[in-house]
Amino acid sequence: MLLNNLQTILAVIAPIFALIALGQVLYRLEFPGESFWLQLERLVYYVLFPALLVGELATADVDQTRLWPMVLAVVATLAGVTVLVLALRRLFAVDGPGFTSVYQGVVRFNTYIGLAIASRLYGSEGVAVAAMAMAFLIPLVNMLCVGVLAHYTGASATLAGTVRSILTNPLILACVLGLVLNSTGLGLPLGSGVVLGMLTPAALPLGLMAVGAGLRLRSTRGRAGVLTQGTVFKLGITPTVAWCAAWLLQLSGLETLILVLFAALPTAPSAYILARQLGGDHELLASLLTVQTAVSAVTLPVVLLLIAP
Repeated sequence: MLLNNLQTILAVIAPIFALIALGQVLYRLEFPGESFWLQLERLVYYVLFPALLVGELATADVDQTRLWPMVLAVVATLAGVTVLVLALRRLFAVDGPGFTSVYQGVVRFNTYIGLAIASRLYGSEGVAVAAMAMAFLIPLVNMLCVGVLAHYTGASATLAGTVRSILTNPLILACVLGLVLNSTGLGLPLGSGVVLGMLTPAALPLGLMAVGAGLRLRSTRGRAGVLTQGTVFKLGITPTVAWCAAWLLQLSGLETLILVLFAALPTAPSAYILARQLGGDHELLASLLTVQTAVSAVTLPVVLLLIAP
């Protein structure tokens, strides 16, 4: 049974990381050009992924009674991880800007990889549960990261600016729209389902290739200690905290898997952009992003093997 589960999980994970590797290879071959990958990431982020989330959530069988346990589990996970990182700050041996990058590397998650795994493991139901979790994870993570950056770098991040960035986040807007269409019984009106059905198949493969193209292998040289610490914390301790939160709040098997899966994902490329804008150590963050993505190819199958029902 264990061997069969491992084979199933590897069959899910391997194509995902193969697409990430393909994106990196094409980027290094300069095909079709660096500007292409920048525009592709914008297309995926602003059009294809929102289309996927709206389409799946609007037609999913959403149990409204399970929404609040998921919300509480998300809050408990982020609170637990934040307390641990702050308590262990001195162990990382970095300055203020460096610590903000460690923090972002620990709490942020790569949406593209998470949705790809959820979709391949549990299809539309997995994507719907993942979207519900994301609707609360994304704004909370953004507020926490901006707060930590403002405190440890002295950046002038205003509350209004933070709220504006959250309210205009295309993934959050897509999750909210999908939940509204679902709860009102409208589904996908006026033939929109056909349009979304044509867009969404391209979202996951193109998103994964964009992740690969964004990796910077040369940036990982030096600072081995903090890179190791940040990677172990993100891929080991963070999913453990998420599992404890799911157990305490008695989440279902699928809800637990999605929460722990997203906690076990490598950090997101958007963390690099925020670090540059607010004075964080963006070079350290680029290194963490690259190392965590590479190591997660090994750790994610282990995590899924332990928790997948």
